[in-house]
Amino acid sequence: MARRKISCFVICCNEEDRIEACLKPLKGWVDQLIVLDSGSKDRTVEIARQYADTVYQTDWPGFGPQRNRALAYCEHDWVLSIDADEIITEPLKAEIDAVLSEPDLKANFIKMPWHTYFFGKLLKRGRYSTPQGKLFLKTGAAFKDRQVHETLLLPYENIRVLKGAIIHHSWRSYLHCQEKHLKYAWLGAEDKFACGKSANLGFAVLRFFTDFIQQYLLRGGFLDGWRGLLMAIVLAQYAFHKYAALTTLVAEAKAHKAKA
Repeated sequence: MARRKISCFVICCNEEDRIEACLKPLKGWVDQLIVLDSGSKDRTVEIARQYADTVYQTDWPGFGPQRNRALAYCEHDWVLSIDADEIITEPLKAEIDAVLSEPDLKANFIKMPWHTYFFGKLLKRGRYSTPQGKLFLKTGAAFKDRQVHETLLLPYENIRVLKGAIIHHSWRSYLHCQEKHLKYAWLGAEDKFACGKSANLGFAVLRFFTDFIQQYLLRGGFLDGWRGLLMAIVLAQYAFHKYAALTTLVAEAKAHKAKA
């Protein structure tokens, strides 16, 4: 049978150095290619228009709401969600074509290896080597209404894991790496605070050490050499910053309440 049609969306902002590498392999392969840009000040929109069927310029409501906006524009049953720092490979495209051509396909959630590069070399262990669910059946699907870590929600999950990989270049530099993790930590803290969660500085310190141990030892980050060590420290810092930020948000709310 013919391959089931795919809608693909990319959300982005100020990605002129990476957006072309992301969109070029998608153009002419997917059946609908959508870009949602949230206020780029560079040439991102200009480049995206060379490849995408439609480019929308929007505000930024957070990752979850933005992905749900994009999902609403998707016309086909199968949806591929790709980020601007990701590149789909030719072997993966061929594998997806084969899977979506199966007459009795039971899966509704398809994951693929994530080949994350960190300062020029592939991270083979740890969080950033975990297969990612990028392709899914749209029926009943929605992203969690979160500013960050917007998990995909499905009415049920029948998962298929492929062999072809997505190339992931998340960080332009060490500064960008730290800025990105600090931003995500703050957004994660705001989400937790909005849900009534609390924390203290002792817990933030504890999470630094437990997250480091998990990434470096339990998940084998030490096998990635100095890059694995650095990534374990970065992720431990991320955990610390998230719960330290939550601690300050709770303290500020208590102080405001006391003054009222």
